[in-house]
Amino acid sequence: MSLEDLRKRIDEIDKQLVQLLNERARVVVEIGKLKNKTDKPIYAPDREKEVLAKVTQTNKGPLPDKTIVAIWRELMSGSFALEKPLRIGYLGPGGSFSHTAAMLKFGQSVEYEPLPDITSIFEEVSKGHCDLGVVPIENTTGGGVIETLDAFIDSDVQVCAEVLMAIHHNLLANCSLPEIKKIYSKPEVFAQCRNWLSATLKDVPTIAVASTAKAAQMAAAEASTAAIGSKAAAELYTLKIVCENIEDNTNNITRFFVVSREDAKPTNEDKTAILFSTAHKAGALADVLDVFKQYNINLTNIESRPSKKRQWEYYFFMDFLGHRTEEKVKKGLEEARKHCLQLSVLGSFPRATELL
Repeated sequence: MSLEDLRKRIDEIDKQLVQLLNERARVVVEIGKLKNKTDKPIYAPDREKEVLAKVTQTNKGPLPDKTIVAIWRELMSGSFALEKPLRIGYLGPGGSFSHTAAMLKFGQSVEYEPLPDITSIFEEVSKGHCDLGVVPIENTTGGGVIETLDAFIDSDVQVCAEVLMAIHHNLLANCSLPEIKKIYSKPEVFAQCRNWLSATLKDVPTIAVASTAKAAQMAAAEASTAAIGSKAAAELYTLKIVCENIEDNTNNITRFFVVSREDAKPTNEDKTAILFSTAHKAGALADVLDVFKQYNINLTNIESRPSKKRQWEYYFFMDFLGHRTEEKVKKGLEEARKHCLQLSVLGSFPRATELL
């Protein structure tokens, strides 16, 4: 076949694809009507996981699974807009890593709401002003994100999904490296770039701000000032990338939680997050951990935070494999409560297995 013949064939296939996509969309509209009648949430993480699993199983190439998944994420994003426009809160301003993670997860067809801090995301979701929120929970280099852990202590939101995203930090400025007099970014970002900063800009003061996008915004407005942030932030705020990929660990991954007013249904590949506090006595934490060992529940993360209510009392944030509706998980949680002053289930959600 000639080049012209092949292009005509592509045009024919494109026409069929558009017809099929709109046929799918008409079914989506009907689903939206049923959900509105029964007051079911528009975003169903368990259904999302099922759909993506089916399309990758169906895929025989030559397109890689990653491409198919990206296409279907945009399809689902358009479906949300047809059923009911979703509003998703993230740590703003635009161009933050949270913004990027949210867009990779939910596509271009939903509404995004930049919020000034992580606490505001929890509040807006709790009040119903946002349907979902995307918050960073931990990083492979810097560990747990303190603001998110603390926000869970005083909030009633649930974890309904998680996102894994590779993080690459860049030094952004509109001046040369020797001209930089101060650097803005998040505290966790400075920790992830500690070795590079010590070797390259050890005498330049670092100033902590609420988000990497805010840092870029401030650096763009001030002379002899730099920020550490994303390439998206550099483009958005018209900054030059002075140095690329300055993170100390090349395998730098941040895990984000998607928070909602309810968690997800089981998918057979789930996690559950809990928050608990123990009495200030020897072996109190060990007693709780022994329960999970006894029920063969695999822990995936544990962090501690001071309660801020009583001296030397701590809250522990933990997640583990399994859904809260599973029998062994229910029994394990019931037994663990006996050793806790307080234990709350923050939600069960599909386990993220691939980077976005």
